[in-house]
Amino acid sequence: MNAKYLIFGATGSIGSSLANQLKKSGYDNIHLVARKNTELEDIAKNLDYTFSVADVLEDGFVEKIKAEIEDIKGIAYCVGSIDLKPIKNVTEKDFHKCMKLNLYSAFDIIKGFQENLKKNKGSIVLFSTVAAKRGFSNHSIISSTKAAVEGLTVSLAAEFAPYIRVNCIAPSLTKSKISEPILKNAPIAEGIAKAHPMKRIGEGKDAAAMAKFLLTDESSWITGQIIGVDGGRSSIK
Repeated sequence: MNAKYLIFGATGSIGSSLANQLKKSGYDNIHLVARKNTELEDIAKNLDYTFSVADVLEDGFVEKIKAEIEDIKGIAYCVGSIDLKPIKNVTEKDFHKCMKLNLYSAFDIIKGFQENLKKNKGSIVLFSTVAAKRGFSNHSIISSTKAAVEGLTVSLAAEFAPYIRVNCIAPSLTKSKISEPILKNAPIAEGIAKAHPMKRIGEGKDAAAMAKFLLTDESSWITGQIIGVDGGRSSIK
C-alpha cells in the first residue's frame, strides 16, 4: 500500500504510542510529523517510518508536508496543549495560539489533503478533551477550543460521508511531557487519579489504541463520533 497514514504530534505520548502500535500490527505505510527534529528522527529510524519536521504553528506547514508526501490514507492529529488560566488572566493571544494549534492547523491539513483522502476512502482522527463537556476550573481556553474541535468533527463527518470518516477522541489527563508540570506533584497526581472511576491517570497507549482502531479500516462503519477515553470521568461519578 503506497498511501500513508500521517501522525501529527508523533513525538508526544499518544502520537508515539500510536506509531508503535501500528508498527506492531504490521502497518509500514506511516509518515510521522513533529517539530522536534532529533527526537522525531530517532522514532522514525527505530520504526523504519518516513517523517517530516514541521511546526503546525508556522505558516506554510501544509505545503511543506505535501511537497514531501503526496498520497495519504488517513490523518491522526495527535497535537494538543494544556492551557490552564483563570479567565481574568486570559488574553486574546492565548486563545489565538490555542485555536491555531488545536483547530486551525488541523482544519488546514484536512483541507489540503481532502481530495486525496476522498480518493482513498480515508479516515481522520482528531483529539478533544473530557473538559469539553465537563466543567473544570481554569479550563476556559482549552475547553472552548476543544469543543470547537468536536464541532468540526461532526460537521466534516457529515460533509465528507460516505468517502472520508471523521472521528474524535476525548481523553482525560494523560501522562505526557506537557502534563508533567502538573503530575510531578505527587499529592495532586494522586488526587487526579482518584477522581477517575478507574483510579489511575491515563497513558498514551490508552488513547492510541482507540486512535489506531478509528484510523484504520477496522472501524469502517464508524464516523462522526466523539469517543471518551477517560477512565470513566465523563460519565461516572
